[in-house]
Parts: sequence; structure tokens; C-alpha cells
Amino acid sequence: MLTKKLEKVLNEQVEKEGYAAQLYLAMASWADSKGLEGISNWFYAQHMEEIQHMLKFIKYINERGGHAVVPKIDQPPREFKGVKQAFEASLEHEQMVTKSINNIVGICLEEKDFTTQNWIQWFVDEQLEEESSVQGLLDKLDLLGDGNLYLFDRDIMAMRVAGDTAV
Repeated sequence: MLTKKLEKVLNEQVEKEGYAAQLYLAMASWADSKGLEGISNWFYAQHMEEIQHMLKFIKYINERGGHAVVPKIDQPPREFKGVKQAFEASLEHEQMVTKSINNIVGICLEEKDFTTQNWIQWFVDEQLEEESSVQGLLDKLDLLGDGNLYLFDRDIMAMRVAGDTAV
């Protein structure tokens, strides 16, 4: 059984995961409208992943005797100054999610809810992967410079396909 404090923060995380999904969907749509097929496909895949994360939280809350609340989700930005700015916004958001997940781990320890602490560890690992992935893409953008978006767009598409088959 979840404590009320944990139920509250897990429901807050449902909202954060839902917003992340919407943010990635907005980024995908923006990139798609710019003809950046590889980048848009990467963001569309991220959108679907965040939906799955949100559903994991909802199911877990309900399975542990809580009540998962489907949140109202704020509208994300519609426009981005460029590809690099979109990925910087992605990294910033993932870092915020990491802090939130770490906060949940701390509350699990305070509440002595080792079941939830064990369950949330998957998200701790996932956030390490998410931040590393986005930082790697930003590093590649820095290496390519502003004039090589075609190469980046082509390469990111191949990276996503390779990543999907590895899972």
C-alpha cells in the first residue's frame, strides 16, 4: 500500500511524463514541418516512450492501492529556434525529470517503501540513458557545426533504428 505522500509524488510524476510526451510530440511536429525526417522520427519515438513511462506510473499507483489521476497537460512550445535549441530543451527537461525521480527515491527511503524504491530504480537507470543519449546528440551537433544538418538528420535516423533493434 502506498503512503499518501508517495501517491502524491507518483501522481505528480504522471503529469511530468505526460508533459514530456507532449513536448517530444511538439518537437517531432516542428522537425517534421522543417523536412527533418530523421530528427522528427527520433522525437516521435521519444514521444511514444514517454507515453509508456506515464502508463507505467499509472498502473503502478493503482496496483499499489492508490488512485492514479490523469492530469491536465500544459501545451508545450510550438516553435524552436533550431535543432540544437530543441535538443537543449530536451536535455533540460530530462535533467528536471531525473531530479524528480531522485526525489521519489528519497521519499521511498523516508517512508521505508522498499517495494517502490525497487520499482523506481528502473526509472533511475532510464534517466541516465536518456540524458546520455541527448547529450551525445548535442555533442554530435557541436562536431558537425551549423551547416551539416543533412548529415545529422540522416545519421540520427540510423541511430534510432539501431537503438530500437537493440532493445
